[in-house]
Amino acid sequence: MSRSAMDAPLVVGIELGGTKCAMMLGTGPDDIRAEARIETVGPNQTIDAIDDLLRQWRDRHGFGAVGVASFGPLDLDPRSPTHGCVVNTPKPGWTGFDILRRVRCWAVPVGFDTDVNGSALAEARWGAARGIGSFAYVTVGTGIGVGSIVDGRSVRGLGHSEAGHLRIPRPAGSAFAGVCPYHGECVEGLASGPAVLAHAGLPAEQLSRNDPAWNVVVSALAALCHNLVLTTAPERILMGGGLGMGQPHLLPRIRTALLKSLNGYGVAERIAAGIDGFIV
Repeated sequence: MSRSAMDAPLVVGIELGGTKCAMMLGTGPDDIRAEARIETVGPNQTIDAIDDLLRQWRDRHGFGAVGVASFGPLDLDPRSPTHGCVVNTPKPGWTGFDILRRVRCWAVPVGFDTDVNGSALAEARWGAARGIGSFAYVTVGTGIGVGSIVDGRSVRGLGHSEAGHLRIPRPAGSAFAGVCPYHGECVEGLASGPAVLAHAGLPAEQLSRNDPAWNVVVSALAALCHNLVLTTAPERILMGGGLGMGQPHLLPRIRTALLKSLNGYGVAERIAAGIDGFIV
């Protein structure tokens, strides 16, 4: 461990996921002093468990700030009366729960954003987006989330980016209606892990590379990339998550489908010239 890491103030990172919560204490990836995982259940029970760990870490190590990257959707508008709350989520018991108020009781600076924005900001600081001001991080797993970073900051406004729920066309000849309870055949409804299971009858890790279910996944993720190119203008699109990282054969197909979809429009030629480094 470097002297600068030893002298840096300790911070707590909390990734509050839909099924589990990961917590770490340290100064960065190379200096982790403590870590823990707890199950995400009801809101009060989950936050109480987080509080118990924070109390132990404060007494044993101390810390100067807490960063929370949470599942959502979230109200991130400081002008809103429900700022810091979970809004309209299918996860039972969490709609309206004020996460930020509970974490602020520790009287230290608090950073609060979506889980996928947290991953995107980490990629900018330590990962595959270092030195890039505007990019998108797409996580493909149980759900599909997009962290859109423009000029170094996550996109916020009335809400936050929910590009995983963009409505997109199904590929020609497909009758699969999608699994999203809100939008049916949105990106998440067509290309997430549960979508692959519903469509193919097998989980993604058991499918052959030639299974026709992948055609729908490639079409949906290429359509998502198309829309990102024409809205937030990313310099790079990163793909992660369990399904995204577990199926490397998808990336070349998504790159090809994106270029076909853009059809030479706008910055398509620049993307084509460096496509292997544009979707990674």
